[in-house]
Amino acid sequence: MNWMEKELERLSGQSLERFVHASEPARGFPGYLIRGDRRLLNLSSNDYLGLSGNREVVEAMRLALEREEAGSGASRLVTGSRQANERLEQALAAWQQSEAALVFANGYMANVGVISALAGRGDVIFSDRLNHASIVDGIRLSRAEHVRYRHNDPEHLNDLLQKHRHARRKWMITDSVFSMDGDKALLHELVELKKEHGALLMVDEAHSGGIYGHRGEGLANQLGLHKEVDVHMGTFSKAFGVYGAYVSGSSTLIRWLINKTRSLIYSTALPPAVIAGVEKALTIVQEEKWRRDKLAASIQVFRSALAEAGFTVGRSDSPIIPVIVGDNESALRFSSILEDFGILAAAIRPPTVPEGTARLRFSLSVAHAESELLHAADRIRQAGMYAGVLKE
Repeated sequence: MNWMEKELERLSGQSLERFVHASEPARGFPGYLIRGDRRLLNLSSNDYLGLSGNREVVEAMRLALEREEAGSGASRLVTGSRQANERLEQALAAWQQSEAALVFANGYMANVGVISALAGRGDVIFSDRLNHASIVDGIRLSRAEHVRYRHNDPEHLNDLLQKHRHARRKWMITDSVFSMDGDKALLHELVELKKEHGALLMVDEAHSGGIYGHRGEGLANQLGLHKEVDVHMGTFSKAFGVYGAYVSGSSTLIRWLINKTRSLIYSTALPPAVIAGVEKALTIVQEEKWRRDKLAASIQVFRSALAEAGFTVGRSDSPIIPVIVGDNESALRFSSILEDFGILAAAIRPPTVPEGTARLRFSLSVAHAESELLHAADRIRQAGMYAGVLKE
């Protein structure tokens, strides 16, 4: 095992070693968590709509746990699919205005399984350079040729599509909201390129589902482009506050995935309590528009406060707000000082982000009050100066 020790020493020396820290929800204080003996304002969670602790969601899960068994027992293809699964997938298809939907254990397994089930040798997959790791890994498993285009650069993508015009099938895959930068994919341009080059389009709405669209359907729906997306993927672990993922599209697509997706075929189905929680969260996401409105207002307040403090925060209106520091050690120092100030904001370092772009990634929730965000922005300004990443 010496090779492990040497590699870990290298990571530590470059401020790249990761650690798992014990923490618990701060009961009675939404938007906070407990780490050690401190209560921290949680600005690192993806619980955008504040549903992870929602009483209706928790109660739905509790009732399902009492009514049914703790686990599902096997793959759905072995012991069958419970009524709750069928009901949820029908509701998801109606929500996304698609013919069918399919639930997965989580977003990583959905992307890895779906991409490797749809593409293969002789195909070319065009992927945004900043796509999520699960997309990258799915492409690798597919054995298709992996062609990465410069981030949000339609002209570069067009050149690459032209270069590979004789491919058996051409797939374009993108996040709709990029998880580390918080900016949006140029979906209008991607749809035009899809039509021009006869390609297929897959969109990962993990960080936009629940947030964009009149009923939280996602960015593609808000832009009126959902009918142009061949494979629509989303998760239940972020705005839904629970766990799991789904894919929606044509009935032919879903039939294919049931027969070809290894991460579905060889995985135990989600527990009934999780399905019940997701089902309740889906109802809340669609009906309680005030959550999206409040989140949008909080995003504007927090972004403006950080910009006034001297940070560069970009122009996106997503709840993901990166403050790029540059080197790994400075990012860790910045994060540590903020924790001393009572704020949790994790330092994000390579390989999650490109070399030289280590950052603090702030993500907002409906659980945060405006006064908390304004106070946090002031503390972030002070921490930035102490860490040497912000000048007076």
